[in-house]
Amino acid sequence: MHFRNIKKSASDVSISDPIDSDKDGNTLTLMDLVADETCMIDRIDLRLKSEKLYRCIEKELDEREKLIIQLRYGLNGRRPLTQREIAKKLKISRSYVSRIQKKAIATLRKCFAGDEL
Repeated sequence: MHFRNIKKSASDVSISDPIDSDKDGNTLTLMDLVADETCMIDRIDLRLKSEKLYRCIEKELDEREKLIIQLRYGLNGRRPLTQREIAKKLKISRSYVSRIQKKAIATLRKCFAGDEL
C-alpha cells in the first residue's frame, strides 16, 4: 500500500527505505518487517525434515514402536515421558522399553537417510 501511495517501481525500492513507524515513533524499513530472528530457510528445512520423520514413523514402525517413540519424545502434542514412566504405563520393563526405542531409532535413521520419502 505504501509503495502504491508513493508510486515507486520495484527497481526504485530499497529494503532500507523507511515505510512506516512503530508505536514508539521509530521508523520501520522493509527489512525490519521482513527480518525474523530465525532464518526462514532454517524454518523450512526443519519443517521438511519433521514431515519426513513423521512419514518414516508411520511407514516403518509397528504400533508398539510408534507408541514408545511418541511417548518418549512427546510427539503429537504429548509430554515427553521417561523410559520408566513408559514402562509403567505399558506394564513392561524399562530395559524392554529401551530395546524397543533403540531398534525404532535405528529404523528411523535408516529411513530418514534414504531419499525414498
